[in-house]
Amino acid sequence: MAEPDLTVLIADDQQIVRAGLRLILESQGVVVAGEAGDGAEAVAAARRLRPDVVLLDIEMPRLDGIEVTRLLAADGLRVVILTAFDTDDYVYRALRNGACGYVLKHSGPALLVEALRAAVAGDALISPSITVRLLRHLTGPLPKGAVAGEPLTGREAEVLRLLARGRSNDEIAAAMFIAPSTVKTHVQSIQRKRGARNRIELAAWAWETGQVE
Repeated sequence: MAEPDLTVLIADDQQIVRAGLRLILESQGVVVAGEAGDGAEAVAAARRLRPDVVLLDIEMPRLDGIEVTRLLAADGLRVVILTAFDTDDYVYRALRNGACGYVLKHSGPALLVEALRAAVAGDALISPSITVRLLRHLTGPLPKGAVAGEPLTGREAEVLRLLARGRSNDEIAAAMFIAPSTVKTHVQSIQRKRGARNRIELAAWAWETGQVE
């Protein structure tokens, strides 16, 4: 069964960036519901169009991406940040204000689309270059009883190691010679066993418990 259409609003102050993103997303089967060139326009357009996800730059005129994220998350809209800025402060503030993902502009189309679909599924995905220190800072203490939970299978442990290194589901599937849907099933099982809410917490847990060198 084909996945349902994913609708996205692109918000970036550079028209050439918006045009490029539209081409990339539409080539991946994503429906671009609209575009916005500044933060205030992004808020208005998102509230009017109600897309599945708002793809949002950090630094924009009138309202910056952090404030836009806060406003839209409060309205129940999902936001994925797409930016060139890989700074602890930006990532921390964006996720704390409700962003469902943080992707760097040099990431490939596959990771970008996966982040959008993860946001719709209620998950969170960030670019691989986000540091382990930042992951720990964001997640805080692990869920009570997580370490003593049901043990992982060998396959699940391998999926977890690759996930903690920032690999997307498609990349994990290619590395393990399995289907992306199988990877998704493993990730969901690991989350259940660890009591984790999303991939960010799984990655932090893997590094903190020494499962990744």
